[in-house]
Amino acid sequence: MGVFGLMWLGVVMYADGATPLWLRVGEAVFGVFLTGWAVRKTAVMFGKA
Repeated sequence: MGVFGLMWLGVVMYADGATPLWLRVGEAVFGVFLTGWAVRKTAVMFGKA
């Protein structure tokens, strides 16, 4: 999920230039959310091991 979040962020920032700015910002926030969620889940899994 973390890799997907980073890839999503890369596509939004660099490849998707035709969409409005507000939509790109929303998609970037979503990508950061996915990455943060994956980091948190990883930390919880390593904490239990």
